[in-house]
Amino acid sequence: MVRYTKEHKEETRRRIITTAGRRLKRNGIDGSGVATLMKDAGLTNGTFYAYFPSKDHLVATAVADQMRAQHASIVAQAAPGRAGLEQIVRWYFSPEQRDNIEDGCPNAALLDEIARSTDPTRQAYTDGALVLIDGFAARLAPHDPPSARLRALGLLGMLAGTLQLSRALTDRQLADQLLEQGVRNALALLDDEHTECVAAATDVAGDTACQTSPHALGRGERTRTP
Repeated sequence: MVRYTKEHKEETRRRIITTAGRRLKRNGIDGSGVATLMKDAGLTNGTFYAYFPSKDHLVATAVADQMRAQHASIVAQAAPGRAGLEQIVRWYFSPEQRDNIEDGCPNAALLDEIARSTDPTRQAYTDGALVLIDGFAARLAPHDPPSARLRALGLLGMLAGTLQLSRALTDRQLADQLLEQGVRNALALLDDEHTECVAAATDVAGDTACQTSPHALGRGERTRTP
């Protein structure tokens, strides 16, 4: 019997996870059987249980890996602030990203099935999504990222939903126009957020610049210092 090193087994497991993630995005969770997942990795069906206790376990692991990869390769590489968010939006709504399902966003490819999946798979997705939206929030509100978390989650929903619809349409021209409109909608949302942040910052600065006038103490008035 051939005995493999620990490193070899870990490399093989990593290959199974990577190829499974691509297959799941292309064929879906229900449409990807263990035999197909193992064949993609260049292995036989019988060796599966040497690496994973069940298909559900592999799915949860692959989903977590896909979410980490998207953050590392796209979100973490984007510029700070609004410029970085615009980079992300334009990449996300590119025809190339839409058409390359295997190497594209796991959100748009798997969301509907993840909602019906096991708790570990949903938790793996949730953990990954929170990392993504924290990256969005840090660019939406650099001085107070937690305050922008829900808005960042809304942006993620807009991105995934629009991409899903564009992929579903058989009319290529309409599908492309939808992506273009998606860019405009997302950038408008970012501009609205930027305006609100500037206004809030101005209000705070204005409040700190106010002092009580000695001549207005009796009237409870405040004057603004130059």
